[in-house]
Amino acid sequence: MLSLAFMVPTQTKQRPNIVYILADDLGYGDVSAYNPAGGIATPNIDRLAAQGMRFTDAHSPSSVCTPTRYSIMTGRYPWRSRLPVGVLRGYSRTLIEQDRATVASLLKKEGYQTAVVGKWHLGVDWVVKPGKEALLADAEYGIKTEMNPDDIDYAKPVAQGPNTVGFDYSYILPASLDMPPYCYLENHRLEAEPTAYTKGNKIESGYSGPFWREGKMAPAFDFHGVLPRFIDKAMAFLNRQTAQKPFFLYLPLAAPHTPWMPTDTYTGKSKAGEYGDFVQQVDAAVGQILQTLDRQGLAQNSIVIFASDNGPYWRPDFVQRFNHKSAGEFRGMKGDAFEGGHRIPFIVRWPGHVKPNSVSGATTTLANLMATCTDLLGNRSAAFKPEDSYSILPVLTGKAKQVPNQPAVVHSSSIGYFAIRKGDWKLIEGLGSGGFTDPKEIKPTAGGPQGQLFNLAADPAETTDLYTQHPEKVEELRTLLAEIKAKKMQ
Repeated sequence: MLSLAFMVPTQTKQRPNIVYILADDLGYGDVSAYNPAGGIATPNIDRLAAQGMRFTDAHSPSSVCTPTRYSIMTGRYPWRSRLPVGVLRGYSRTLIEQDRATVASLLKKEGYQTAVVGKWHLGVDWVVKPGKEALLADAEYGIKTEMNPDDIDYAKPVAQGPNTVGFDYSYILPASLDMPPYCYLENHRLEAEPTAYTKGNKIESGYSGPFWREGKMAPAFDFHGVLPRFIDKAMAFLNRQTAQKPFFLYLPLAAPHTPWMPTDTYTGKSKAGEYGDFVQQVDAAVGQILQTLDRQGLAQNSIVIFASDNGPYWRPDFVQRFNHKSAGEFRGMKGDAFEGGHRIPFIVRWPGHVKPNSVSGATTTLANLMATCTDLLGNRSAAFKPEDSYSILPVLTGKAKQVPNQPAVVHSSSIGYFAIRKGDWKLIEGLGSGGFTDPKEIKPTAGGPQGQLFNLAADPAETTDLYTQHPEKVEELRTLLAEIKAKKMQ
Protein backbone atom coordinates (compact mmCIF):
# COMPACT_ATOMS: atom_id res chain seq x y z
CA MET A 1 0.00 0.00 0.00
CA LEU A 2 1.37 3.43 -0.92
CA SER A 3 2.04 5.84 1.89
CA LEU A 4 0.43 9.26 2.36
CA ALA A 5 3.56 10.89 0.92
CA PHE A 6 2.61 9.47 -2.47
CA MET A 7 -1.17 9.59 -2.13
CA VAL A 8 -1.27 13.29 -1.21
CA PRO A 9 1.45 15.01 -3.29
CA THR A 10 -0.12 18.44 -2.80
CA GLN A 11 1.06 18.67 0.81
CA THR A 12 4.47 20.34 0.63
CA LYS A 13 5.68 18.94 3.96
CA GLN A 14 5.07 15.40 2.67
CA ARG A 15 6.95 15.86 -0.59
CA PRO A 16 10.17 13.87 -0.86
CA ASN A 17 13.54 15.52 -1.13
CA ILE A 18 15.48 14.67 -4.29
CA VAL A 19 19.24 14.12 -4.41
CA TYR A 20 20.57 13.49 -7.91
CA ILE A 21 24.21 12.34 -8.00
CA LEU A 22 25.68 12.30 -11.50
CA ALA A 23 29.10 10.70 -11.96
CA ASP A 24 31.19 11.82 -14.93
CA ASP A 25 32.36 9.18 -17.44
CA LEU A 26 31.60 6.28 -15.09
CA GLY A 27 31.06 2.99 -16.91
CA TYR A 28 28.35 0.38 -16.45
CA GLY A 29 31.05 -2.09 -15.41
CA ASP A 30 32.77 0.24 -12.93
CA VAL A 31 30.16 -0.36 -10.23
CA SER A 32 30.72 -3.70 -8.53
CA ALA A 33 26.98 -4.29 -8.14
CA TYR A 34 26.88 -4.44 -11.95
CA ASN A 35 30.25 -6.12 -12.46
CA PRO A 36 31.32 -8.20 -9.44
CA ALA A 37 34.28 -9.58 -11.41
CA GLY A 38 35.68 -6.12 -12.12
CA GLY A 39 38.77 -4.55 -10.62
CA ILE A 40 36.95 -1.79 -8.72
CA ALA A 41 35.13 -1.97 -5.38
CA THR A 42 32.16 0.38 -4.85
CA PRO A 43 30.63 -0.61 -1.50
CA ASN A 44 28.67 2.63 -0.99
CA ILE A 45 27.05 2.61 -4.42
CA ASP A 46 26.39 -1.11 -4.01
CA ARG A 47 24.68 -0.40 -0.69
CA LEU A 48 22.51 2.22 -2.36
CA ALA A 49 21.50 -0.41 -4.93
CA ALA A 50 20.71 -2.89 -2.18
CA GLN A 51 18.43 -0.32 -0.57
CA GLY A 52 16.67 0.61 -3.81
CA MET A 53 16.19 -0.30 -7.47
CA ARG A 54 19.06 -1.01 -9.87
CA PHE A 55 18.29 -0.52 -13.55
CA THR A 56 20.09 -2.71 -16.08
CA ASP A 57 18.85 -1.02 -19.27
CA ALA A 58 19.28 2.70 -18.52
CA HIS A 59 20.87 5.07 -21.01
CA SER A 60 22.31 8.54 -21.31
CA PRO A 61 20.67 10.51 -24.14
CA SER A 62 24.14 11.18 -25.54
CA SER A 63 27.53 9.51 -25.29
CA VAL A 64 29.26 12.73 -24.18
CA CYS A 65 28.92 15.29 -21.39
CA THR A 66 27.10 18.49 -22.36
CA PRO A 67 24.25 16.94 -24.38
CA THR A 68 23.27 14.56 -21.60
CA ARG A 69 23.23 17.36 -19.02
CA TYR A 70 20.95 19.38 -21.27
CA SER A 71 18.54 16.44 -21.42
CA ILE A 72 18.57 15.86 -17.67
CA MET A 73 17.70 19.48 -17.01
CA THR A 74 15.14 20.03 -19.80
CA GLY A 75 13.64 16.62 -20.63
CA ARG A 76 14.49 17.19 -24.30
CA TYR A 77 16.88 15.21 -26.45
CA PRO A 78 20.10 17.21 -26.91
CA TRP A 79 19.92 17.42 -30.68
CA ARG A 80 16.92 19.75 -30.25
CA SER A 81 19.25 22.34 -28.69
CA ARG A 82 21.42 24.99 -30.34
CA LEU A 83 24.33 22.53 -30.16
CA PRO A 84 23.04 19.35 -31.85
CA VAL A 85 26.51 17.75 -31.90
CA GLY A 86 29.50 18.16 -29.60
CA VAL A 87 30.23 19.65 -26.19
CA LEU A 88 30.68 23.11 -24.78
CA ARG A 89 33.94 24.41 -23.31
CA GLY A 90 34.70 26.45 -20.21
CA TYR A 91 34.24 29.78 -22.00
CA SER A 92 30.96 28.78 -23.64
CA ARG A 93 27.69 30.64 -23.19
CA THR A 94 24.62 29.04 -21.68
CA LEU A 95 23.03 26.32 -23.79
CA ILE A 96 19.68 26.19 -22.02
CA GLU A 97 17.39 28.54 -23.88
CA GLN A 98 16.02 31.60 -22.11
CA ASP A 99 12.65 30.83 -20.47
CA ARG A 100 13.11 27.09 -21.08
CA ALA A 101 11.52 25.05 -18.30
CA THR A 102 13.96 22.92 -16.33
CA VAL A 103 13.69 20.36 -13.58
CA ALA A 104 15.08 22.99 -11.23
CA SER A 105 12.51 25.62 -12.21
CA LEU A 106 9.73 23.05 -11.86
CA LEU A 107 10.80 22.05 -8.37
CA LYS A 108 11.40 25.65 -7.31
CA LYS A 109 7.87 26.51 -8.46
CA GLU A 110 6.61 23.58 -6.37
CA GLY A 111 8.22 24.99 -3.25
CA TYR A 112 11.55 23.16 -3.26
CA GLN A 113 14.87 24.68 -2.18
CA THR A 114 17.11 23.98 -5.19
CA ALA A 115 20.87 23.70 -5.43
CA VAL A 116 23.54 22.54 -7.86
CA VAL A 117 27.05 21.70 -6.73
CA GLY A 118 29.61 20.37 -9.18
CA LYS A 119 30.46 20.29 -12.85
CA TRP A 120 27.94 22.40 -14.77
CA HIS A 121 29.13 22.09 -18.40
CA LEU A 122 26.02 23.78 -19.77
CA GLY A 123 27.68 27.15 -20.32
CA VAL A 124 27.41 30.46 -18.49
CA ASP A 125 26.98 33.88 -20.02
CA TRP A 126 30.30 35.51 -19.19
CA VAL A 127 30.12 39.31 -19.30
CA VAL A 128 32.34 40.80 -21.99
CA LYS A 129 34.61 43.80 -21.58
CA PRO A 130 33.39 47.25 -22.73
CA GLY A 131 33.63 47.58 -26.49
CA LYS A 132 33.17 43.84 -27.07
CA GLU A 133 29.37 43.77 -26.86
CA ALA A 134 28.94 43.34 -30.62
CA LEU A 135 30.38 39.83 -30.32
CA LEU A 136 27.25 38.72 -28.50
CA ALA A 137 25.07 39.49 -31.52
CA ASP A 138 26.38 36.30 -33.11
CA ALA A 139 24.12 33.50 -31.86
CA GLU A 140 26.87 30.93 -32.42
CA TYR A 141 29.53 32.87 -30.50
CA GLY A 142 30.10 30.88 -27.33
CA ILE A 143 27.98 27.96 -28.53
CA LYS A 144 29.51 26.54 -31.69
CA THR A 145 32.62 28.68 -31.26
CA GLU A 146 34.22 29.33 -27.89
CA MET A 147 34.45 32.83 -26.45
CA ASN A 148 37.86 34.46 -26.44
CA PRO A 149 38.92 34.43 -22.75
CA ASP A 150 40.64 37.80 -23.22
CA ASP A 151 37.25 39.38 -24.05
CA ILE A 152 35.72 38.43 -20.66
CA ASP A 153 35.34 40.72 -17.65
CA TYR A 154 35.96 38.25 -14.82
CA ALA A 155 35.20 40.83 -12.13
CA LYS A 156 31.50 40.78 -13.01
CA PRO A 157 29.04 37.99 -12.19
CA VAL A 158 27.91 35.91 -15.15
CA ALA A 159 24.64 37.09 -16.66
CA GLN A 160 23.07 33.65 -17.07
CA GLY A 161 23.81 30.27 -15.60
CA PRO A 162 22.36 27.86 -13.06
CA ASN A 163 20.76 30.59 -10.95
CA THR A 164 18.71 31.81 -13.93
CA VAL A 165 17.35 28.34 -14.78
CA GLY A 166 15.85 27.53 -11.41
CA PHE A 167 18.64 26.98 -8.87
CA ASP A 168 18.53 28.98 -5.63
CA TYR A 169 22.14 28.12 -4.89
CA SER A 170 24.99 27.14 -7.19
CA TYR A 171 28.64 26.24 -6.70
CA ILE A 172 30.10 25.07 -9.98
CA LEU A 173 33.08 24.32 -12.15
CA PRO A 174 32.20 25.83 -15.56
CA ALA A 175 33.00 22.70 -17.61
CA SER A 176 35.05 19.51 -17.36
CA LEU A 177 38.02 19.37 -15.04
CA ASP A 178 40.37 19.13 -18.03
CA MET A 179 39.04 22.36 -19.63
CA PRO A 180 40.00 25.93 -18.67
CA PRO A 181 39.21 28.16 -16.92
CA TYR A 182 40.05 26.26 -13.76
CA CYS A 183 38.01 28.15 -11.19
CA TYR A 184 34.80 28.01 -9.13
CA LEU A 185 31.67 30.10 -9.49
CA GLU A 186 29.41 30.51 -6.47
CA ASN A 187 26.01 32.01 -7.28
CA HIS A 188 27.40 33.33 -10.58
CA ARG A 189 30.42 35.06 -9.01
CA LEU A 190 33.99 33.82 -9.28
CA GLU A 191 35.40 32.64 -5.99
CA ALA A 192 38.78 33.74 -7.31
CA GLU A 193 39.58 35.22 -10.72
CA PRO A 194 41.65 33.03 -13.10
CA THR A 195 44.74 35.24 -13.06
CA ALA A 196 47.21 32.32 -13.07
CA TYR A 197 48.04 30.02 -15.99
CA THR A 198 48.77 26.32 -16.42
CA LYS A 199 50.65 24.82 -19.34
CA GLY A 200 48.51 21.72 -19.06
CA ASN A 201 49.49 18.26 -17.94
CA LYS A 202 50.10 14.93 -19.69
CA ILE A 203 48.95 16.41 -22.99
CA GLU A 204 50.43 13.41 -24.82
CA SER A 205 48.51 10.83 -22.73
CA GLY A 206 45.60 10.42 -25.14
CA TYR A 207 42.96 11.93 -22.85
CA SER A 208 43.74 9.62 -19.94
CA GLY A 209 45.61 9.74 -16.66
CA PRO A 210 46.28 13.12 -15.00
CA PHE A 211 45.50 14.99 -18.23
CA TRP A 212 44.30 18.57 -18.46
CA ARG A 213 44.52 21.30 -21.10
CA GLU A 214 46.51 24.51 -20.79
CA GLY A 215 44.76 27.72 -19.88
CA LYS A 216 43.74 30.20 -17.22
CA MET A 217 43.27 29.12 -13.63
CA ALA A 218 42.66 30.60 -10.20
CA PRO A 219 45.98 30.97 -8.33
CA ALA A 220 45.14 28.47 -5.59
CA PHE A 221 43.24 25.98 -7.75
CA ASP A 222 44.04 22.38 -6.76
CA PHE A 223 43.03 19.59 -9.14
CA HIS A 224 43.22 16.99 -6.38
CA GLY A 225 40.91 19.07 -4.24
CA VAL A 226 37.96 19.40 -6.62
CA LEU A 227 36.01 16.28 -5.64
CA PRO A 228 36.48 16.89 -1.88
CA ARG A 229 35.47 20.55 -2.39
CA PHE A 230 32.24 19.59 -4.11
CA ILE A 231 31.36 17.06 -1.43
CA ASP A 232 32.05 19.59 1.33
CA LYS A 233 29.78 22.15 -0.36
CA ALA A 234 27.06 19.56 -0.95
CA MET A 235 27.18 18.41 2.68
CA ALA A 236 27.03 22.03 3.84
CA PHE A 237 23.85 22.48 1.79
CA LEU A 238 22.33 19.31 3.24
CA ASN A 239 23.25 20.40 6.76
CA ARG A 240 21.21 23.58 6.24
CA GLN A 241 18.05 21.65 5.30
CA THR A 242 15.18 20.77 7.60
CA ALA A 243 12.04 18.70 7.28
CA GLN A 244 9.97 21.88 6.91
CA LYS A 245 10.75 22.44 3.22
CA PRO A 246 11.66 19.91 0.54
CA PHE A 247 14.91 20.31 -1.36
CA PHE A 248 16.49 19.28 -4.65
CA LEU A 249 20.25 18.80 -4.73
CA TYR A 250 21.77 18.21 -8.16
CA LEU A 251 25.32 16.95 -7.59
CA PRO A 252 27.12 16.48 -10.94
CA LEU A 253 30.59 15.30 -9.97
CA ALA A 254 33.61 16.10 -12.13
CA ALA A 255 34.93 12.58 -11.57
CA PRO A 256 36.05 10.03 -12.64
CA HIS A 257 36.49 12.11 -15.82
CA THR A 258 40.08 13.18 -16.52
CA PRO A 259 42.29 14.21 -14.90
CA TRP A 260 42.43 10.88 -13.08
CA MET A 261 43.91 12.20 -9.87
CA PRO A 262 42.92 10.24 -6.76
CA THR A 263 44.15 11.59 -3.46
CA ASP A 264 46.81 9.67 -1.51
CA THR A 265 44.14 7.90 0.54
CA TYR A 266 42.87 6.08 -2.56
CA THR A 267 46.02 5.71 -4.65
CA GLY A 268 46.75 2.05 -5.33
CA LYS A 269 43.55 0.82 -3.71
CA SER A 270 41.85 -0.64 -6.81
CA LYS A 271 42.94 -3.21 -9.39
CA ALA A 272 42.29 -0.83 -12.30
CA GLY A 273 45.08 1.72 -12.00
CA GLU A 274 44.65 5.41 -11.24
CA TYR A 275 41.24 5.40 -12.94
CA GLY A 276 39.98 2.62 -10.68
CA ASP A 277 41.43 4.38 -7.67
CA PHE A 278 39.57 7.54 -8.67
CA VAL A 279 36.31 5.60 -9.02
CA GLN A 280 36.78 4.27 -5.50
CA GLN A 281 37.21 7.84 -4.28
CA VAL A 282 33.94 8.72 -6.04
CA ASP A 283 32.29 5.82 -4.23
CA ALA A 284 33.55 7.12 -0.90
CA ALA A 285 32.18 10.56 -1.79
CA VAL A 286 28.76 9.02 -2.44
CA GLY A 287 29.04 7.40 0.98
CA GLN A 288 29.64 10.80 2.59
CA ILE A 289 26.45 12.17 1.04
CA LEU A 290 24.42 9.19 2.18
CA GLN A 291 25.85 9.46 5.69
CA THR A 292 24.94 13.15 5.82
CA LEU A 293 21.34 12.37 4.87
CA ASP A 294 21.24 9.77 7.65
CA ARG A 295 22.81 12.08 10.21
CA GLN A 296 20.39 14.90 9.42
CA GLY A 297 17.38 12.59 9.60
CA LEU A 298 16.59 13.27 5.93
CA ALA A 299 17.14 9.85 4.36
CA GLN A 300 13.69 8.41 4.99
CA ASN A 301 11.94 11.14 2.99
CA SER A 302 14.55 11.49 0.25
CA ILE A 303 14.74 10.05 -3.24
CA VAL A 304 18.40 9.42 -4.06
CA ILE A 305 19.28 8.91 -7.72
CA PHE A 306 22.71 7.79 -8.86
CA ALA A 307 23.70 7.79 -12.54
CA SER A 308 26.50 8.52 -14.99
CA ASP A 309 26.40 11.05 -17.82
CA ASN A 310 27.73 8.58 -20.41
CA GLY A 311 29.98 5.58 -20.81
CA PRO A 312 33.64 5.44 -19.77
CA TYR A 313 36.77 6.47 -21.64
CA TRP A 314 38.35 3.03 -21.45
CA ARG A 315 40.34 1.88 -24.46
CA PRO A 316 40.76 -1.80 -25.43
CA ASP A 317 44.40 -1.73 -24.27
CA PHE A 318 43.19 -0.70 -20.79
CA VAL A 319 40.89 -3.73 -20.70
CA GLN A 320 43.86 -5.96 -21.46
CA ARG A 321 46.26 -4.22 -19.09
CA PHE A 322 43.99 -4.19 -16.03
CA ASN A 323 41.64 -7.08 -16.82
CA HIS A 324 38.78 -4.70 -16.07
CA LYS A 325 35.83 -4.08 -18.38
CA SER A 326 34.74 -0.54 -17.59
CA ALA A 327 31.74 -0.81 -19.94
CA GLY A 328 30.91 -4.28 -18.66
CA GLU A 329 30.13 -6.78 -21.40
CA PHE A 330 29.00 -4.05 -23.77
CA ARG A 331 30.76 -2.91 -26.93
CA GLY A 332 32.54 0.43 -27.21
CA MET A 333 33.13 3.33 -24.86
CA LYS A 334 32.38 7.01 -24.31
CA GLY A 335 31.37 8.84 -27.48
CA ASP A 336 30.14 5.73 -29.27
CA ALA A 337 26.70 4.82 -30.59
CA PHE A 338 27.43 1.30 -29.33
CA GLU A 339 26.02 0.33 -25.93
CA GLY A 340 29.26 1.03 -24.07
CA GLY A 341 28.87 4.69 -24.98
CA HIS A 342 25.51 5.24 -23.36
CA ARG A 343 24.37 2.27 -21.24
CA ILE A 344 24.98 3.45 -17.70
CA PRO A 345 24.57 2.51 -14.06
CA PHE A 346 21.28 3.95 -12.76
CA ILE A 347 20.05 3.43 -9.21
CA VAL A 348 17.08 4.90 -7.33
CA ARG A 349 16.45 4.64 -3.59
CA TRP A 350 13.19 5.84 -2.06
CA PRO A 351 12.39 4.27 1.31
CA GLY A 352 8.85 2.99 1.61
CA HIS A 353 8.16 3.31 -2.11
CA VAL A 354 10.91 1.54 -4.05
CA LYS A 355 11.40 -2.08 -3.14
CA PRO A 356 14.86 -2.68 -1.66
CA ASN A 357 17.33 -4.81 -3.62
CA SER A 358 15.08 -4.78 -6.69
CA VAL A 359 16.31 -4.92 -10.28
CA SER A 360 14.50 -3.41 -13.25
CA GLY A 361 15.01 -4.26 -16.91
CA ALA A 362 12.97 -1.24 -18.01
CA THR A 363 14.54 0.68 -20.86
CA THR A 364 14.88 4.27 -19.73
CA THR A 365 16.84 7.43 -20.38
CA LEU A 366 18.06 10.30 -18.21
CA ALA A 367 15.71 12.65 -20.10
CA ASN A 368 12.90 11.09 -18.06
CA LEU A 369 13.61 13.07 -14.88
CA MET A 370 11.27 15.96 -15.76
CA ALA A 371 8.21 13.79 -16.40
CA THR A 372 8.95 11.69 -13.33
CA CYS A 373 8.98 14.83 -11.18
CA THR A 374 5.75 16.20 -12.67
CA ASP A 375 4.12 12.81 -12.10
CA LEU A 376 5.40 12.69 -8.55
CA LEU A 377 4.08 16.19 -7.76
CA GLY A 378 0.88 16.04 -9.76
CA ASN A 379 1.92 19.00 -11.92
CA ARG A 380 -0.08 19.01 -15.16
CA SER A 381 1.18 22.30 -16.59
CA ALA A 382 1.94 22.23 -20.32
CA ALA A 383 5.12 24.22 -19.62
CA PHE A 384 6.62 21.16 -17.95
CA LYS A 385 5.77 18.62 -20.66
CA PRO A 386 8.83 18.55 -22.93
CA GLU A 387 9.04 16.39 -26.02
CA ASP A 388 11.15 13.50 -24.78
CA SER A 389 10.44 12.90 -21.09
CA TYR A 390 8.34 10.00 -19.73
CA SER A 391 7.66 9.17 -16.12
CA ILE A 392 9.44 6.18 -14.58
CA LEU A 393 7.36 6.50 -11.40
CA PRO A 394 5.19 3.47 -12.29
CA VAL A 395 8.35 1.38 -12.68
CA LEU A 396 9.78 2.61 -9.38
CA THR A 397 6.60 1.83 -7.47
CA GLY A 398 6.17 -1.59 -9.07
CA LYS A 399 3.08 -0.71 -11.09
CA ALA A 400 4.76 -1.23 -14.48
CA LYS A 401 7.59 -3.27 -15.95
CA GLN A 402 8.37 -0.75 -18.71
CA VAL A 403 8.10 3.05 -18.94
CA PRO A 404 4.50 3.80 -19.99
CA ASN A 405 3.89 5.66 -23.28
CA GLN A 406 7.60 5.87 -24.16
CA PRO A 407 7.74 5.09 -27.90
CA ALA A 408 11.47 4.37 -27.98
CA VAL A 409 14.78 5.60 -26.60
CA VAL A 410 17.05 7.70 -28.81
CA HIS A 411 20.81 8.12 -28.40
CA SER A 412 23.24 10.44 -30.17
CA SER A 413 26.99 9.85 -30.47
CA SER A 414 29.85 12.31 -30.25
CA ILE A 415 29.92 12.87 -34.03
CA GLY A 416 26.14 12.94 -34.38
CA TYR A 417 25.16 9.38 -35.21
CA PHE A 418 21.59 8.63 -34.16
CA ALA A 419 20.65 5.34 -32.59
CA ILE A 420 17.10 4.32 -31.75
CA ARG A 421 16.07 1.50 -29.44
CA LYS A 422 12.62 -0.09 -29.36
CA GLY A 423 12.13 -3.35 -27.52
CA ASP A 424 14.93 -5.76 -28.37
CA TRP A 425 15.95 -3.89 -31.53
CA LYS A 426 18.47 -1.10 -32.00
CA LEU A 427 19.24 0.79 -35.20
CA ILE A 428 22.36 2.92 -35.63
CA GLU A 429 22.16 5.39 -38.51
CA GLY A 430 25.73 5.07 -39.71
CA LEU A 431 28.67 2.69 -39.97
CA GLY A 432 31.45 2.57 -37.41
CA SER A 433 31.29 3.50 -33.74
CA GLY A 434 30.21 7.09 -34.28
CA GLY A 435 32.50 8.05 -31.43
CA PHE A 436 35.90 7.29 -29.90
CA THR A 437 36.31 3.64 -30.85
CA ASP A 438 38.12 3.00 -34.14
CA PRO A 439 36.86 3.04 -36.79
CA LYS A 440 34.57 5.86 -35.78
CA GLU A 441 33.11 6.43 -39.24
CA ILE A 442 32.92 4.15 -42.29
CA LYS A 443 31.56 5.47 -45.54
CA PRO A 444 28.86 3.17 -46.93
CA THR A 445 29.37 1.57 -50.33
CA ALA A 446 26.90 1.81 -53.20
CA GLY A 447 24.13 -0.69 -52.62
CA GLY A 448 25.55 -1.67 -49.23
CA PRO A 449 24.12 -1.17 -45.74
CA GLN A 450 23.72 2.43 -44.60
CA GLY A 451 23.60 1.62 -40.91
CA GLN A 452 23.68 -1.14 -38.31
CA LEU A 453 20.92 -3.20 -36.73
CA PHE A 454 21.23 -5.32 -33.61
CA ASN A 455 18.94 -7.51 -31.56
CA LEU A 456 20.09 -6.76 -28.03
CA ALA A 457 18.15 -9.59 -26.42
CA ALA A 458 20.09 -12.17 -28.42
CA ASP A 459 23.25 -10.11 -28.89
CA PRO A 460 23.83 -7.53 -26.14
CA ALA A 461 27.47 -7.14 -27.17
CA GLU A 462 26.42 -6.03 -30.69
CA THR A 463 28.61 -8.54 -32.49
CA THR A 464 26.19 -9.50 -35.29
CA ASP A 465 24.87 -6.81 -37.62
CA LEU A 466 21.40 -7.78 -38.92
CA TYR A 467 20.84 -4.71 -41.09
CA THR A 468 20.59 -6.58 -44.41
CA GLN A 469 18.63 -9.51 -42.96
CA HIS A 470 15.78 -7.40 -41.55
CA PRO A 471 14.98 -4.50 -43.91
CA GLU A 472 11.45 -4.29 -42.51
CA LYS A 473 12.81 -3.63 -39.00
CA VAL A 474 15.23 -1.04 -40.36
CA GLU A 475 12.36 0.78 -42.06
CA GLU A 476 10.18 0.58 -38.96
CA LEU A 477 12.84 2.12 -36.74
CA ARG A 478 13.79 4.76 -39.30
CA THR A 479 10.15 5.83 -39.55
CA LEU A 480 9.77 5.97 -35.78
CA LEU A 481 12.96 8.00 -35.42
CA ALA A 482 11.68 10.50 -37.99
CA GLU A 483 8.42 10.80 -36.04
CA ILE A 484 10.28 11.45 -32.78
CA LYS A 485 12.48 14.06 -34.44
CA ALA A 486 9.38 15.85 -35.74
CA LYS A 487 7.62 15.84 -32.36
CA LYS A 488 6.83 19.19 -30.75
CA MET A 489 6.11 20.21 -27.17
CA GLN A 490 3.01 18.50 -25.79
